[in-house]
Amino acid sequence: MPSTPSRPAVLLVESRRAAFTDSVLARDDVDVVLLRFDCVPLSEDYLRRTAHLPTFTLRTAAPLHEEAARYLRWMKGTRGLPRPRFFCNPNEALQDRAQRFAALVDLPHLTPRQVAWVRNKKTMKDRYAELGIPHAAYRAVHSLDDVAAFGDTHGWPVVLKPVDSDSCLHTYRVDSPAALAAIPPLDPALDWMAEQFIRGREFQLCAVVARGRVVDAYLSKNPRPILEVLDGAINANITYAPGERLPVDARALAQRLTDGLQLPFGYLHGEFFLTDDGSFFMSEVAARLSGCEVPVNHSLAYGFDFLHVILDTYLDRVPQPVYTRDRAVGDLLLPTRPGRVVHISSEEELLRLPGVIGAHLDAAPGDVLDPPRASHASTGYVHVEGATADQVEQRMQAVLDHFELKVDHP
Repeated sequence: MPSTPSRPAVLLVESRRAAFTDSVLARDDVDVVLLRFDCVPLSEDYLRRTAHLPTFTLRTAAPLHEEAARYLRWMKGTRGLPRPRFFCNPNEALQDRAQRFAALVDLPHLTPRQVAWVRNKKTMKDRYAELGIPHAAYRAVHSLDDVAAFGDTHGWPVVLKPVDSDSCLHTYRVDSPAALAAIPPLDPALDWMAEQFIRGREFQLCAVVARGRVVDAYLSKNPRPILEVLDGAINANITYAPGERLPVDARALAQRLTDGLQLPFGYLHGEFFLTDDGSFFMSEVAARLSGCEVPVNHSLAYGFDFLHVILDTYLDRVPQPVYTRDRAVGDLLLPTRPGRVVHISSEEELLRLPGVIGAHLDAAPGDVLDPPRASHASTGYVHVEGATADQVEQRMQAVLDHFELKVDHP
């Protein structure tokens, strides 16, 4: 049946954010049309579960304006198809193309300037400079000699990364000029930047934005900075309990970013550092769901359906979340390494450990692991609760002390 004003329709971009997609599809107060990009790999299970849904597959090799015209013809020629008036893209890598497509088919969208602010790390920090938001020194680089010159000016270590990557892909901490010898040649297909290394504690900020105003903000801490997990540090995100005292005014910070980036609605996700002397440095920001299990952590810590609230903002609603819990909850990514799995701790034994309220394994004996050099690499995760974020971190360390992964070479 066509959508009515009480039952809106949304064009939803498919992504690896499966929990969010499943949450949207489970709702009975919204119609969903899927926008599938042919470059996004999807599991057979997912394709079976969504086979009944209206789906437009965008051919990425074709000009975008032609695909937009084909979509409009498809909408017009398909009887009974819900007509989306709203648009939601949780896919970071497709942000630019997805938002331009939405503009071409007359759906709510971010402008090219807004996309650059939340996607291109150099443009993003140019905007911070305009807004007076403290941030690390940075500059575009085109060679390792440029990186060396930046380090000589701003000090070592230096962080080297593409301007539009995520999950620490192709990101390196370079400790000295001599260490540049171990860095692969810069891929000319990517735009690169060098950034001042900040020694401090790293935090993640998430916010619900409706009609340009922050409904609420949620703060997480990383036990160790995300870049360090590439070298084996604990890989976790811990949402502070609602009743805990926070190191910053999360809501005010989120509103300042929302205003400066001119975000109209949706999910704001950011990262920042606090140094030992209390100095604040904004790191990066995005207009899409946070990675790993961070949104689920917020739901479990506050006792509400965070994903439901998020979608409401894309439907031009102003949600009023009701919280029923006051605890800290985090997700701990379980270690991984290359090889054939000989033994791995079971979900059942992990669930018996103090504070563990959920466990999910992606690896089993016999599997061959070849993890990427990325912050999301793991053999699964556990959710851990506690009265405070510090207690959750202690319990996570106990999980790591217990967890066993034995591999041999395939």
